Amino acid sequence: MGNDEPDNEEQGNDTYDRATVRALIDRLTAEGRTALTAPEGKVVCDAYGIPTPGEALATSAEEAVGFAEAMGLPVVLKIVSPQILHKTDAGGVLVGLETPEAVAEGYATILANARAYDPAATIVGVQVQQLVPPGQEVIVGAVSDPTFGKVVAFGLGGVLVEVLQDVTFRLAPASAADAGSMLDSIAAAAVLRGTRGAEPVDRGALAEVIVRLSDLVTDFPEIGEADLNPVVALPHRDGSPGAIAADVRIILDPDPAPARPRFSPEDILRSMDRLMKPDAVAVIGASAEEGKIGNSVMKNLVNGGFAGEIYPVNPKAEEILGRRAYAGISDVPGPVDVAVFAIPARFVPAALEEAGRKGVAAAVLIPSGFAETGETELQDKVVAIARKYGVRILGPNIYGYYYTPSNLSATFCTPYDVKGGVALSSQSGGIGMAILGFSRTTRTGVSAIVGLGNKSDLDEDDLLTFFAEDPHTTAIAMHLEDLKDGRAFVEAARRTVPKKPVVVLKAGRTALGARAAGSHTGALAGDDRVYDDILRQAGVIRAPGLNEMLEYARALPALPAPTGENVVIITGAGGSGVLLSDACVEAGLTLMDIPPDLDEAFRRFIPPFGAAGNPIDITGGEPPSTYEATIRLGLSDPRIHALILGYWHTIVTPPMVFAELTAKVVAEFRAQGIDKPVVASLAGDTEVEEASAYLFERGIVAYPYTTEKPVAALGAKYRWARAAGLLPPAR
Repeated sequence: MGNDEPDNEEQGNDTYDRATVRALIDRLTAEGRTALTAPEGKVVCDAYGIPTPGEALATSAEEAVGFAEAMGLPVVLKIVSPQILHKTDAGGVLVGLETPEAVAEGYATILANARAYDPAATIVGVQVQQLVPPGQEVIVGAVSDPTFGKVVAFGLGGVLVEVLQDVTFRLAPASAADAGSMLDSIAAAAVLRGTRGAEPVDRGALAEVIVRLSDLVTDFPEIGEADLNPVVALPHRDGSPGAIAADVRIILDPDPAPARPRFSPEDILRSMDRLMKPDAVAVIGASAEEGKIGNSVMKNLVNGGFAGEIYPVNPKAEEILGRRAYAGISDVPGPVDVAVFAIPARFVPAALEEAGRKGVAAAVLIPSGFAETGETELQDKVVAIARKYGVRILGPNIYGYYYTPSNLSATFCTPYDVKGGVALSSQSGGIGMAILGFSRTTRTGVSAIVGLGNKSDLDEDDLLTFFAEDPHTTAIAMHLEDLKDGRAFVEAARRTVPKKPVVVLKAGRTALGARAAGSHTGALAGDDRVYDDILRQAGVIRAPGLNEMLEYARALPALPAPTGENVVIITGAGGSGVLLSDACVEAGLTLMDIPPDLDEAFRRFIPPFGAAGNPIDITGGEPPSTYEATIRLGLSDPRIHALILGYWHTIVTPPMVFAELTAKVVAEFRAQGIDKPVVASLAGDTEVEEASAYLFERGIVAYPYTTEKPVAALGAKYRWARAAGLLPPAR
């Protein structure tokens, strides 16, 4: 294998010996075993073309010596026992035995150590293995993640793998491109490329091992965990393997999780269209009494300007808010698209059964009292009823939802009417209120705000499928505590990201302790790192906190997509220039190396005691004309792809003067078809707040009192542009 990644994602698949692996797994399952011995692991690796050292199973010291001499000393000895998975912990591994006497003595030592470690363990024998040449030890593993299913892992390996935890994850099956990106994603990637005069490892061979292992666990869902640790990565040599799995650990899962029901994108769109663009809405539990949820929902629908039919359902009322009330939804004369439930949880099943018979497309379950309070059976019953009639459920335990293009405010919260392109969702009601407050304060134009609650049915992938095609939505931001079906989310995100940015705030970033696992990979996958890697793989922009999620949501639609990596800072204060530079590094942005001719051009506009280069420090005492001239130069030069402006409040150039001239210059260039991302950091007295708001309203993302926020927003835009294929991926 050469030193490049394999260029065919299917390479090797037609040569896999699946029949041998199937027979082995079936036999182990019949025996009630869940762990493969090392020799059985080698059988699996051989079937999938994963290189391993030569080996033999010895059941006596004499056999061990004979095998060692036949394959060539020195050798490695390893205990073979279905019960001893972590052989090193049991003293069951001896490396580099150079003489027959050492092999015989080592055989006895390993048996004694194993019996002391676990007296009840079945000892199959001792594996005599060829000593692998020295190289870089890495781990290639796979595990069944409860959210994403089969994932493959890569990182630094050996005995310190769980200490170093330098590992990255991708969905299985992994493509050759995925495998190549994994090699570059670990912190120690430079080690693989060769450091301090060392030769680089054979990247192609290493990537192929990743692909083959990911194919293996995809082909056989019964494999719950798999470790190739260490895989010894070697320099490329013609005729020799560039990556050898020196140890193999495979664990079966006798009870794999059942697949979650899936809907096609077409089916999702049909249901979501009726949910978001209904012709008729019924409110089950509508009320004329102030303070009741059913009253608030009715008021919001009526006063929000929803043009469709609104049917109050309440058997004790004849009229609510000037509209005839119906005893049951079956009494409503016309078809109903959406039923909003504002009744206690215990009454929902019967009412949903009636709604299903009516042909309702979507049920919006506002009430709590379901799985979040331990009433799992009640929630399961409601979902079963919905499935029977083809009704999609939003909720339960939610505040409702808004879809501003339809003037639809199906919620008991205060109405929201600032229309725009941002679609927001939250799993938590409290976070939903924060979203509302932020949107109102910042005048963020939204297309939708949706509460998901318990996500008994509709969840983030359904919303993504709709918003990806929604002409009123330009960016999507989601708060989530978990994903019910991580793969469905990734598939929906991959369809959406090329069209518009997706920002996610995933709660629970910190690890509460790795789960019990039989492999290193299983233990390493026990925290947030799987989410982080796979969301990045899907092209999603992950926000570190709530404020960042909301700021990205309103900033990304305002910023045009960059066409290149060269970022230039123009600042009126040297200190802010340093901080802005630091923020660029944190955001993964590339500060442009200013060429001599451009450096000379900038120097024409700045005083001798200023500084060209990058950042370009025009100094704080300069008049508005200096800001204008340098910004014009930054926008006019095609080698510059984005501008970061650092403003310092002075009497010479007051905040609103800076804001107005910046907006004017940017607008002139946009009119000429030159539209580059421009962000600004404004330092000064309270007047910079008004100036920042003025700039933001005109498509220049600006913040007062911070150097980090505008640069983080620009970095998020760059991450989206790379994920959408508008820029090459970052290395």
